[in-house]
Amino acid sequence: MLRRHSRLLRRLQWAIVAVYLFLLIVPVFLPLPDETAHVFDNLTVAAQFAFWGIWWPFVLVSMPLLGRAWCGWLCPEGMLAEWASERGLGKPIPRWMRWGGWPFVAFACTTIYGQLVSVYQYPRAVALVLGGSTLAAVGVGLVYGRSKRVWCRYLCPVNGVFHVLSKLAPWHFKVDGAAWHASTRQPHRVIPIAAVNCAPLLPLRHMQGAADCHMCGRCSGHRDAIALAPRSPEAEIVEVAQADRWQTRLIVFGMMGIALGAFLWSASPWLVALKQSIAEWLIERDLLWPLADNAPWWLLTHYPEVNDSFSWLDGGLLLGFIATSGALVGGWLYGALRLADRLLPGRDADSFDRLAQALIPLAGCGVFLGLSATTVTLLKHEGLTSVWTNDARYALLALATAWSLRLAWRLAARRGAGKARRTAALLATAVGLAPFLGAWALFFSVW
Repeated sequence: MLRRHSRLLRRLQWAIVAVYLFLLIVPVFLPLPDETAHVFDNLTVAAQFAFWGIWWPFVLVSMPLLGRAWCGWLCPEGMLAEWASERGLGKPIPRWMRWGGWPFVAFACTTIYGQLVSVYQYPRAVALVLGGSTLAAVGVGLVYGRSKRVWCRYLCPVNGVFHVLSKLAPWHFKVDGAAWHASTRQPHRVIPIAAVNCAPLLPLRHMQGAADCHMCGRCSGHRDAIALAPRSPEAEIVEVAQADRWQTRLIVFGMMGIALGAFLWSASPWLVALKQSIAEWLIERDLLWPLADNAPWWLLTHYPEVNDSFSWLDGGLLLGFIATSGALVGGWLYGALRLADRLLPGRDADSFDRLAQALIPLAGCGVFLGLSATTVTLLKHEGLTSVWTNDARYALLALATAWSLRLAWRLAARRGAGKARRTAALLATAVGLAPFLGAWALFFSVW
């Protein structure tokens, strides 16, 4: 259906691009909303709710449900990147762009920078972060590849997160190796087999999972060997088990460490107390420049017209809080996983990284809870409050934790561990999760 209606899908993508650009650009030229502005009477608030209350949280939810269908069907950035690549220079992809660490680096830098400029609150920050990413995607498309999504495959800031979460999808395009081989043994075909343009640059014949597939459907039926098929949501993690060190760093230090700090810093009374103590110390010594709020808006939040400006001290403490969260929560969990890996037999060069894949459900849940906190805040501003919000949050955390521990149990079993060693490894993993879960409990119930 997707292949037959590719023109309709392209029109839908252009419509999404138009809405995206409208919500991205127009609010920049409007006055900042006051406290009386609401979603239905103020375009800036409506755009804020569209981007951070609906789009990002629920695009994240779509990954373990549908795979990367958002990327292939609706993403305006991917659409523009491919459109630019169709008309670009078509240069080969350089080696530096293929570096495996870009998904982690891009996610970490975008997450931290977004907090420094208050991307969830202000349209200029949204235009800078999201618009800058879109311009970069178009620029890469104009230079590299031919009708490809080079930006999406290698440099997109959320590519790594989408990659790991899509491993949980219950659908994928399954490749029948025998049918593919049989199709190559027919040298006298009357109608040649047409090539497939796989925009995210996947080796279709050897495709095993859904992590990089954009679910666009272009390859469906190719050589009578590729078809959309259901599968267990655990199959790609437990059976395919493709992992590397950068994925582990993204999951442990990025999604469960840096992102946690980025979501929690604004609610932490500890950070406020530390700021007051440092400010008093600076004033006593007549060191006042760190307390100045004269940084430009594109470096630190600076909107004096609504009494919201970060001082240099604010920026430094924010960076310190996020870095400390990443180091402490991520480091503790990393150490616990190392211990769990050592408790299991069958260790090899990739065993630790395969075990870390078990954390994907909980890591994804944490990012969703952080993003949806903005949804809850915006709904409260609209007068829509609910007493069951925290219950739902704890339920999601509990389910995601149970799923991650189940995956760890299954991965340990594939390594031939008996029940005693599997239990010990599971306990080590559970201890490693304690700071992560405790931080969310502080956010939901204490702070």
